[in-house]
Amino acid sequence: MAIELPEHGRKHALASLRRFCEEELEAELTDIQIMSLLNFMLKEIGPSVYNMGLASSEAFLRDRLADLEGACGEVEFSYWPKGSSVRRK
Repeated sequence: MAIELPEHGRKHALASLRRFCEEELEAELTDIQIMSLLNFMLKEIGPSVYNMGLASSEAFLRDRLADLEGACGEVEFSYWPKGSSVRRK
């Protein structure tokens, strides 16, 4: 599955990446170089980040589903008290 950024997200990512290169790497890259770097990162690193998020979501849901009966279940046939032989009128 290819990771795609929406247009506004892509613009922000490109601006942030450009700033990072200038301030941290002291390198001024062209627009094409910045776009190529972003595309590389999305293609090479993006799937790992996506898979980690997916695994985290799966673990979260699995933990919640494990106690579904305890969290949402109701005691059945609880109208009559246990051990009571007294009939209610």
